[in-house]
Amino acid sequence: ILDEPSAGLSPKIVLEVFDRLKAINRAGVTTVLVEQNVRAALAIADRAVILVEGRIAHEGEAAALADDPIIAELYLGARKREAPA
Repeated sequence: ILDEPSAGLSPKIVLEVFDRLKAINRAGVTTVLVEQNVRAALAIADRAVILVEGRIAHEGEAAALADDPIIAELYLGARKREAPA
């Protein structure tokens, strides 16, 4: 169980932490990760659950959640593109 492993770390160290977490995942070790950096968490996870106010708001395969435009807008900082006038 990892609770906010990137909190307070420099970007370089965060990359190292997530590289190690990827290696743990590839080794087949089950982990539970609580992380405010949703983009980084989805990049290394097989499955994900997104909680809002303590309740499950979204769950599924991490890659599918990362590709979902609604998830991207709400949690990954992506914005809807306006159609050209």
